Amino acid sequence: MIKKEMIAMLLAGGQGSRLGVLTSKLAKPAVAFGGKYKIIDFPLSNCINSGIDTVGVLTQYRPLRLNQHIGIGIPWDLDRNIGGVTVLPPYEKSNNSEWYTGTANAIYQNIEFIDYYNPDYVLILSGDHIYKMDYEHMLDYHKSMNADVTLATYQVPWEEASRFGVVITNDDGIISEFEEKPENPRSNKASMGIYIFNWKILREALVTMKDQPGCDFGKHIIPYCHENGNKICAYDFKGYWKDVGTLGSYWEANMELVDIVPEFNLYEEFWKIYTKTDAIPPQYIDEAAKVSKCIIGEGTEIYGTVENSVIGSCVTIGEGAVVKDSIIMNGVTIEAGAYVEKGIIAENVKVGANAKLGVGEEAVNEMKPNIYAFGLVTIGENSVIPEGVTIGKNTAIFGDTDPSDYPDGTLPSGGSIIKAGE
Repeated sequence: MIKKEMIAMLLAGGQGSRLGVLTSKLAKPAVAFGGKYKIIDFPLSNCINSGIDTVGVLTQYRPLRLNQHIGIGIPWDLDRNIGGVTVLPPYEKSNNSEWYTGTANAIYQNIEFIDYYNPDYVLILSGDHIYKMDYEHMLDYHKSMNADVTLATYQVPWEEASRFGVVITNDDGIISEFEEKPENPRSNKASMGIYIFNWKILREALVTMKDQPGCDFGKHIIPYCHENGNKICAYDFKGYWKDVGTLGSYWEANMELVDIVPEFNLYEEFWKIYTKTDAIPPQYIDEAAKVSKCIIGEGTEIYGTVENSVIGSCVTIGEGAVVKDSIIMNGVTIEAGAYVEKGIIAENVKVGANAKLGVGEEAVNEMKPNIYAFGLVTIGENSVIPEGVTIGKNTAIFGDTDPSDYPDGTLPSGGSIIKAGE
């Protein structure tokens, strides 16, 4: 019989709707980050760096490119004969077909996978956070506390606490109360969505709660374990952690990478972040180009000015073009004389010559004010921006646009052009 001390179950099926057009055709864990990586690279790298060699990745929403990226797990040394990485989409049963309806429901539907490895402990992870964590340290803490369940927790600003499940602990680190996204939080100690369960405890809870609609860890499993008298402990994480669930937090996390002393360091030798890499020629920076405080991917050609930005691979920035405080993903072409400020530009976009993006005064986005905010201009993948147009702030564009889509050659701040369907 196969026996693993701990296996990881990585929840990577979410749509990430708060990222707007970036995730219209792409699962959030597959979104680019840091010019070179995908968001899912971080928990996968954490697993192998922590000595966890068996990972189930639960996919659902638009999984094609996520599955292609993961492959058989070679970049993370997870191509194993026993264990390794296994992609776990929803599947048809003999009597019904069912999508994953909640985080815990997704794990319940894969009980057989977990049972196959007969683990003592199961580590539950989210596929959409940016951080480095040694899960072995968390497991050591779990054992030392003789816990049934351990939640990784993080002190968040009080004004953000209502976005998270928050916990109240006693002086020994034992959780006495748990509130899922409270309107008036009594604690700012947030659950990171990282859990270690004794497998017997989790299995019993999943089976008991299986008929709960949208069965979820925060809403159902954790409260059930608490009511059942299980010992639930908080593991206080002190390192860098960012939930990149909004365009503002996603942009901010990328911009932090180009600080002179970045809070989140991608260059550490002892805790590498691994990713799938392609055979790409080296970058080229023209003698007339001006580049400062940037991450620049391979195969990128720069002839203009780039400041304080994260640039992916195979990007072309033409003569006289200016890019400031922006995230430019793989395969983007920014033609001569264009100007981009505080832009998030997804893969394979073409920005026409002399177009101006992210200019003027801010205005509230008319279509989705809670998503397209933060003073950003967001362009979905494969979009085309015509020559010479002017685009304001808090704007969104998705699709092949032409001059007729811009009255007077302008998309004012707060406007949106969605031609590719979200």
